[in-house]
This record gives sequence, structure tokens and C-alpha cells, in this order.
Amino acid sequence: MATDKTTQDKELTVEERLKALYELQTILSKIDRIKIIRGELPLEVQDLEDEIAGLETRIQNYKDEVNNLNQGIREQHKAIDEAAALIDKYTQQQDNVRNNREFDFLSKEIEYQHLNIELAEKKINDFTRQIEQKHADVDVAANHLADRQHILEEKKGELNEIVSETKQDEEKLREQAKKLEVKFDDERLLSAFKRIRKNARNGLGIVYIQRNACGGCFNRIPPQRQMEIKMHKKVIVCEYCGRIMIDPELAGIAPEVEATLKK
Repeated sequence: MATDKTTQDKELTVEERLKALYELQTILSKIDRIKIIRGELPLEVQDLEDEIAGLETRIQNYKDEVNNLNQGIREQHKAIDEAAALIDKYTQQQDNVRNNREFDFLSKEIEYQHLNIELAEKKINDFTRQIEQKHADVDVAANHLADRQHILEEKKGELNEIVSETKQDEEKLREQAKKLEVKFDDERLLSAFKRIRKNARNGLGIVYIQRNACGGCFNRIPPQRQMEIKMHKKVIVCEYCGRIMIDPELAGIAPEVEATLKK
């Protein structure tokens, strides 16, 4: 035999959903204020970490280039040794030539090896200058890296201090928001609210009427529309900004406060 649903399982009315959404909005706005207190610190920390990673990569690239240049210098020294050995060989062979043609041929080979030595020495000098420049680049990047790391530690310290001061409050608020979302029985409306809130500049997905206008974009609302909002029979959104609208009473705004707002 089927049993009746308990009160907790009963489907929420439109009014109850709107009231729950506004309560959720209030909690999420408090979380937003905590984020504002933290300010730009999380982004600054992330930017510094990215910059430091880039500097470390740049320094490693410089060091790799220096290693390649040193390898190039070793290869050129080897080429010089090989050319010098050939010069000695050809010089000795000139003592045993049988005719002028052989002597001229060996002379050209010797001259060619001298040119190879000059070219290798030029490359060594060029590589050496590049290495000196790379070392200078490493020093500049390393100094910049040390400066960025120092600033990062300071920013992290500031952020950790703020987080430690607000963490407990934020966790409580997030738990409250989670409980409200679990109880909410209209996933489409909840998703729509989150989407509106995400796209809204001030993070407000649901607002109450202020001075006969939308509390989000402050465009005027026709009297008939205001009457429909007060009836709480259906979800009504602002035709200008798309925010969900409720009347001040449902938002817990006392009549005297609303009257003050209208002055």
C-alpha cells in the first residue's frame, strides 16, 4: 500500500521556491563579499607563478644554448687539430714529391687547411661571444626570478592570512548553500538561476522590486507586471536584464524600509 509523502517530500510552491532562491542568493552574496576581501590576490599569485615558471624555462633554455655552444667550440677545436695534423702531413709529403704538380697540389691542400683553421677560430670567437651574452642573459633572468619569487612569497603570505581569517565563515556559508540546493526540487529553475547569476555583473540572479523598478538593472516595471510578481504564482524575469524578480515582502524587506527606498 502506498504511503503519503511527508511534508519534506512535498513539492514546493512557486512562492517557496522563490523564497529559497533569494535565501540562496543572500548566502552566495556573502561568499562573494569574502572573495572581494581577498581581492585580486589569488589572480596576482597565479600570475606570479606563471611568470616564475616562464623565467625558469627561459633560464634553462639559455643554459641549454650555452651547452650547445660549448659543444660547438669543442668540435671546432677538434677541427683545428685535424687541420693542423693534415698540414704537418702535407708539409712532410712536400719533401718527397717527384714534380712541381704534386708540390703545388700539396701547397693548395695546406692553404685550404689553414683556411679551415681560420674559419674554426672565427667560429670559436663567435660562439664565445654568444656564451658571454647568454651568461649575461641568465644573470638578468635569475635576478628577475629572485625578485618575483620574493614578491610571490609575500603575496602568498597575505593570501594565506586572509584565507585563514575567512575560511571558517566561507565553509559554513558553502554548507548552508549546499543544503538549500539539495532541498530545492526544481533543477531547471536552479540551473537557470545559477546561469543568470554567473552572467550578471554584480552576481545577482534574483532581485526584488525597488521603486517600481527591477532591483538589478533598475528599468521600470509596469504595474500589471508588479501585481503578477506579488502574487507569487509563477517565476517572472526582467525583460531587460533577465534576472528573476520578486516583491520586497518575499525578500524580507519590511514595508517601512521599502517606503524609505521609494523616497
